[in-house]
Amino acid sequence: MSDIPHDSPGEAPYYQRHVFFCLNERANGEDSCALHDAKEGFDHCKKQVKAAGLAGRGGVRVNKAGCLDRCAGGPVAVVYPEGVWYTFVDSEDIDEIVESHLKHGRPVERLRLPPDVGR
Repeated sequence: MSDIPHDSPGEAPYYQRHVFFCLNERANGEDSCALHDAKEGFDHCKKQVKAAGLAGRGGVRVNKAGCLDRCAGGPVAVVYPEGVWYTFVDSEDIDEIVESHLKHGRPVERLRLPPDVGR
């Protein structure tokens, strides 16, 4: 039996959703999310989640992540618990993810990362 605390069955999770943004930059010069304005997307998402009143317990947590190993689709972000992977181009894409998926639970199909895209 694990000693790791977890939510009790039937109890609402601490966060409804987690969004992880890959901010990895490869030292060897290979393509990476950091080279595709991932930090700007992360910053914009945090700002929009807070402005929408979604941040905090019972809501949405936006986190930085190291390499998520899907560099070919970069920049990338993933929303859990659904496991929806996104690629994005600009702040309008982030706004659409926040409004549709994070606020209303509807993934943005046009921004989904194809399942075969990896490193």
